Amino acid sequence: NYSHEPHPCNHPLSRLKAFVPIPNEPYFRDPEFVHLFCAKALKVAAIRGFLPEGKQLHAHLIKFGFCHVLSLQNQILGLYLKCKETRDALKLFDELPGRNVVSWNIVIRGVVGSGNENDLNPHLGFCYFKRMLLEKVAPDDITLNGLIGVCAKFHDVEIGVQLHCFAVKQGLDLDCFVGSALVDFYAKFGLVENSRRVFRAVRCRDLVMLNVMISCYALNCLPEEAFSIFNSMRSDGVNGDEFTFSSLLSICDRLEYYDFGKQAHSLILKLSLESDILVASALINMYAKNENVIDAKRVFDKMAIRNVVVWNTMIVGCGNCGEVIDAMKILRDMLLEGFFPDELTISSILSSCGYASAIIETQQAHALAVKLSLQEFISASNSLITAYSKCGSITGAFNCFRLISEPDLVTYTSLINAYAFHGLAKEATEMFERMLSRGIKPDRISFLGVLSACVHCGFVNAGLHYFKLMTDVYHIIPDSDHYTCLVDLLGRHGSINEAFEFLKSVPIQAESSMLGAFIGSCQLHENVELAKTAAEKLFAIEPEKIVNYAVMANIYASHNHWYYAERVRKAMKDKNVAKFPGCSWIQVSNQVHSFKSGDKAHHKVLQIYATLKMLLRSMKEENGVNL
Repeated sequence: NYSHEPHPCNHPLSRLKAFVPIPNEPYFRDPEFVHLFCAKALKVAAIRGFLPEGKQLHAHLIKFGFCHVLSLQNQILGLYLKCKETRDALKLFDELPGRNVVSWNIVIRGVVGSGNENDLNPHLGFCYFKRMLLEKVAPDDITLNGLIGVCAKFHDVEIGVQLHCFAVKQGLDLDCFVGSALVDFYAKFGLVENSRRVFRAVRCRDLVMLNVMISCYALNCLPEEAFSIFNSMRSDGVNGDEFTFSSLLSICDRLEYYDFGKQAHSLILKLSLESDILVASALINMYAKNENVIDAKRVFDKMAIRNVVVWNTMIVGCGNCGEVIDAMKILRDMLLEGFFPDELTISSILSSCGYASAIIETQQAHALAVKLSLQEFISASNSLITAYSKCGSITGAFNCFRLISEPDLVTYTSLINAYAFHGLAKEATEMFERMLSRGIKPDRISFLGVLSACVHCGFVNAGLHYFKLMTDVYHIIPDSDHYTCLVDLLGRHGSINEAFEFLKSVPIQAESSMLGAFIGSCQLHENVELAKTAAEKLFAIEPEKIVNYAVMANIYASHNHWYYAERVRKAMKDKNVAKFPGCSWIQVSNQVHSFKSGDKAHHKVLQIYATLKMLLRSMKEENGVNL
């Protein structure tokens, strides 16, 4: 009664011919041959997802009377579940005359794997697990491994802990396969101590379990423990594999562990693992996050085989280091080699373009996103809004927002921040209210955006309203950035004493950003005494930051407090604090040119100063005429 649809090709098993030689008809009279042929063909059909061929094989098995062969029925069951034919699979399972633990494992793992978190009831697998126990079929390590994986996938800690208890009761917690699943399960919920207990309980550990424990520590930012496991492995003569090193390298993307990463790279070369895509991606990511684009590019260039993940990692690395031109070049190379970028590629490129304020590259990336229909991904659209905003095109940012059919919290926050960045407080507050009216719950970042907009345009009452809304209605605990905004809002727009009182009442220790904002307000409103009080605390927090000394020296000098101004300048000199000049930049012919005050390092410095001299002369002549 199963729906065996005919395949459109002439032979019903035509696609299987490339993988399984189909013999002449006389061979099918031998039951042993039929059994072996169908077992191999069903295996290929399941791997390749050949559902029509699988149904034809099922029909042949019924025809040849192999319905009683449980191993073949289990293979058909697995095929149907792999191809999302859940109804036929469950019907076949219920009709099986006898079921072994393999049958139960296939259906338990299959019903969970045949859908996704949006359209599947994760408890269906547990329903079959209960039926399995009621029919007195003893679960094995594969059963528990699959169910623990379900708990991790659907974020069900409680049932996962119950399964752990069941595993202990059955003596399966000492099994390496089950133990690895439990370590991974607890790691994903940050329950590192539970993972550690499971790991220690298993005496005979394989490389997979060691890798999972290293991954647990890496995931939960415990580098010392991860390297301790690795060193223990090395002492036992286990070198590790690509999964070991990819986990270790993910820790070394921070500067304090960069040297460990370089040592790991040496060992990778010694073990000839540098050509593995997983390891190479991790190496590129490590070097790029430590702002060593040269070595990241060196690893990238040596790779014989690359996938989209590797290309994305290299593009993200260049973008994060501000190398927008290199990122665009890699994108072009990616296209030339026949790889199509995905939404992550486009988002990364746009982030790089926004960072460098490269409007031309932003427009090119936007065109590519439209061509590949990637602007339909919300992440790409959100990146477009941010990139256009940072490039100075608020119109471009709004046009991208307008094309999004269902904007989410990140979308609204991106546009609110864009308006705030451009000093458009009215538009920012209107967009924030529009977001609230759509039933979208704001987070701390969206509140920070609307508060920043109020600061820029002096909307004191609105800023106080949103701060109160954040704390009293949405119960979001403010961080230093929110407090800084409120200090800046009150101080910059005349309420300097209120700002000082608020600064003293903040429940967290005043950070440099709060004190810096307050000192800036004091400078604006010429309140030297309060600025001096705040500066004493600021110098203690950031004794090496030049801008703090420079601002205070200017405040003292502007009020003829030469003694104090000289003391601040002497403190700068004693600490050997160098003043780093600000810079500006302009993009010409796909190249970004940066300049500092009095800069003479540019390769066209003579032409620049000649042009500047000519412009100054023209301005003086125009002023002379006007006078």
